[in-house]
Amino acid sequence: MDRQTTHRKSAHPKTVHKRTRNLDGESYEARSARLLEHYGLTIIARRFRCRRGEIDLIAADEHSLLFVEVRARRSLRYGGAVASVDARKRCKIARCAGLFLQKHPQWRHLPCRFDVIAWEPSSAKATDEPLQARWIQAAFIA
Repeated sequence: MDRQTTHRKSAHPKTVHKRTRNLDGESYEARSARLLEHYGLTIIARRFRCRRGEIDLIAADEHSLLFVEVRARRSLRYGGAVASVDARKRCKIARCAGLFLQKHPQWRHLPCRFDVIAWEPSSAKATDEPLQARWIQAAFIA
């Protein structure tokens, strides 16, 4: 019985850290959704998951269908939030987008676009300031 208690205690901080990080991510996804809605887009799906990965937000207007990756980084070190959307991640998003269109053919008539909403500090020296949104439209081509 002591072993189980010890095991739970050692596993607990990792679980809490991951849960906190996920809540943080969900917060930036919600903010990003509000940003898109402010600009007249309709959110079709949040956290679309398939066997190949996940797309944070899928939105549409009368002209296009957007697959949006949301990234938040508290530092601009290593290139910041935008640089974290590497080739592997872009490939996963594109595959998921294809599966989304297979499952939801009603959206196939719209041209698709891949955007990134990056939440970062406004300068490299900023440490405690709120993160600013940077919406990169047509961030990559699949």
